[in-house]
Order: sequence, then C-alpha cells, then structure tokens
Amino acid sequence: MPKFSIIMPGYNVEDYIERAVKSVLNQSFSDYELIIVNDGSTDKTKDICNSFKDKRISVIHKKNGGLSDARNEGVKKAKGEYIIFIDSDDFWDKDLLKEINKSLDNNPDVVRFQIREVDENNNKKDYPESSFKSKSGEEAFSLITRYHFVENAWAYAIKREYYLKEKFEFKKGAIHEDYGLTPLIIIKANIVNSINYIGYNYCIRSNSIMTNNDYNKVKKKVSDFYEHYLYLNEEIDKVKVDKTIFKSFIANSLILKICELKGKDYKEYKNKLKQDKVLDNVLSDTLSRKIKKIIMNISPKIYSRIRSK
Repeated sequence: MPKFSIIMPGYNVEDYIERAVKSVLNQSFSDYELIIVNDGSTDKTKDICNSFKDKRISVIHKKNGGLSDARNEGVKKAKGEYIIFIDSDDFWDKDLLKEINKSLDNNPDVVRFQIREVDENNNKKDYPESSFKSKSGEEAFSLITRYHFVENAWAYAIKREYYLKEKFEFKKGAIHEDYGLTPLIIIKANIVNSINYIGYNYCIRSNSIMTNNDYNKVKKKVSDFYEHYLYLNEEIDKVKVDKTIFKSFIANSLILKICELKGKDYKEYKNKLKQDKVLDNVLSDTLSRKIKKIIMNISPKIYSRIRSK
C-alpha cells in the first residue's frame, strides 16, 4: 500500500496538466500513487494523460460529470494510507509530500498544509500559518478558521480509512463542493495536525469555474452554496461537538456569498436568510461581533463592503 494516493481530476486543461503532473513526479518523497481522472475532456487532455508512462500513475477516462464526480471516482480507486487532492491547473513544491510524511507519527486523521497563490503573471502571495499538532477536530476547526483556504479540499491530507468510514463524498453536480464537505472532514476528525510548510501553489485563472463571472453561473454558485449550507447545518447537529464556531463559519460564508447576487435575486436570498434563521448562527460573543451581526441584519452587502476594505 502506498503512503499517499494523489487524486488529480482534469477537464480541458491541456495547457496546465503536464506542469501539475510533473510537480508530483518531482517530489522528493516517492511512496505514492497518482490517479488522474480525465473528466470527459474535449481538448488534448486525454492524450497528455495517456502519454505519462510512470508506473505510479494510473489514468481514469470517464464521461464528463464535474469535479465532484471525478474526485469521487478517484477515491474509489485509491489504495494509499492518505488521500490528497490536487487540481490539475495547480502545482506542488518538491518537498510537500516529505513534509506531510514527517507529521504522521501521531497517526492523524487530517493534516493541513499551507498555500501559495499564483496569478497568471506569476505574481505570488504566501499564506503562512502557525502549525499545531494532535488537536481534536473541534479544536482544529477553531484554529483553522482564523486563516484563508479553510474549506479547500486540496489543502489537506486525509486518512483514507477515516474518509471511507465516515462515508464522505463530494456532492455531484454542485459548485463549491469543498464548502459542502471539508468543514465536516475537519471537525469530525479525532486527530488533526497542521504544518507550516507552504507547498501548494494555487493558480488563479481568469477563465476557471470559480472566476467565471457569467451571471447565470453566479446564480448557480449561490444556489449550490445555499444547499451546502443546509446540509452542513443538518449534519453538524449529528456530531457531539461544540457547534457554535462551525455554525458561525458556515453562516458567515453563506451571508457573504449571497452578496454576489443582484437586484431581486439578492433580495430573495436575503429573505431566505431570515426565513432559515441563518443569522442566528453568527457569533455575537464580543463587542466587535455584535456590531458585525447588527450590520449583517441591516444589509449583508454593507457588511461585505466594510469587510473587503
């Protein structure tokens, strides 16, 4: 059994996937398998995937089903002790697996590592964090939510046995699938570590799913986000942990998300927030949080503008 199963979905990424694959093959730690899932690409992605001859690589070709479906298919094939996701337009620094492996002596369910943002002009921004070890999922979630990239699945190594036992699965056909699953992966874990090594390069593309500003897609994103919120809010009630920070985090995220809408769409979702009592979950245990909650109740968009300054 390899130490790591690396799952790399790809859809029409002919300009990026070779860089991503090479960043895995160039790792200084070599006990891994790489599972590439070609999700029905219509460009040269399939041919590029088939060109890799390294014995650690296996390729799945499937009909297009979206990122969630591709990841789920990769998990089914995985045999490693830990699962790590990487998007096919991103890439790793060479010591990422080595640094993760060094943190496994306490048998954690989840290991978090750190992110570097890279834009199309190769401008880079690191997001350093303080490391921690042997925290419960509840403790870890409280610490992680102070930082960026909380729910991004590719910021974690996850024990496969734990992942399968909890029957984790990304929701097929939904955007923002990470928001709908990763918070549960963190908080339900028995042991969580976080290392301060910045080894994942998150590449921002102007034509990616998450940066596409087509308004119909914006509405789809918000709709899916709301469904994820309802699911998370229901699932966390089944877990015996202090839920206050978790519920406040998912509520804050949703409140900010609806601010991407316009006109009557925004008003509709603002009313839904009230109907579903989303704002009740936002923490107000300090003066600053009380003020923030008051502003949110008046207008999420005003809060969003203040927050972005």
